[in-house]
Amino acid sequence: MSQTTTTNASGSTGAEPALLEISGVHKTYFMEGVTVRALRGVDLTVRRGEFVAIMGASGSGKSTLMNILGCLDRPTHGIYRINGVEVSHLSKNQLATVRNRQIGFVFQGFNLLARTSALENVEMPMVYANVQPDERRERALAALASVGLTGREHHTSSQLSGGQQQRVAIARALVNKPAVILADEPTGNLDSRSSVEIMAIFQGLNDQGITIVLITHEPDIAQYAKRNVRVKDGLISSDAPVERQLDATAELAALPPLEQNGFADETEPPAVDEQEGAKLP
Repeated sequence: MSQTTTTNASGSTGAEPALLEISGVHKTYFMEGVTVRALRGVDLTVRRGEFVAIMGASGSGKSTLMNILGCLDRPTHGIYRINGVEVSHLSKNQLATVRNRQIGFVFQGFNLLARTSALENVEMPMVYANVQPDERRERALAALASVGLTGREHHTSSQLSGGQQQRVAIARALVNKPAVILADEPTGNLDSRSSVEIMAIFQGLNDQGITIVLITHEPDIAQYAKRNVRVKDGLISSDAPVERQLDATAELAALPPLEQNGFADETEPPAVDEQEGAKLP
């Protein structure tokens, strides 16, 4: 069974350039004399502008696949290319540069600095990218506005709801104009309404051409994506377009406004400029 889909969820025949391309990837761990084959020869292509959800049970290999896609780990064997550039065998420092320039991360636990403002959290990736302070502030303010957090730039994490903290994390993922947003269980710590709000933001970003890869174990969350990839026993067991994609904005419109901490949460998906990752040096 072929593991690389040549027709994406929008019915394209694969004319779009491959943004992420994994070929024959194996990942083997050796722990206390035990060999664990987490990935057993995975082939996967994600094209520019796709919205892909990767699913799988615990122990399926989806977390290992996410780590390789995010350049947090290297394959034992096989090839991984981003924008046509092989990154499989880069050093740790080189992989850190790729992560900073090419990948925007959104995690289940938000990973925000607790005593730091939303604005400062969003500025952080640009500090490592050596962006000048004035530009850092301008870009961070714009990113926060794009996820509906205008007026809350100076709030710390403890002053924000879980959904708002995840919006800060999404803004932080956007500021370096990555090639792809990699979201690992982004709704795992949120209530059902906040989860739909976050998916509305992701759908809005994808509508603007931003590539999104979402890792989730929740079938209903995967239905907001345009393509579902299932991982089982270290292999891709299925890879298909979503036939009945859920519309998060429509679902939110049917819900009554929700007051939180004296103000209503924003529910409109953001209108953002198209962002495209630069080629690797």
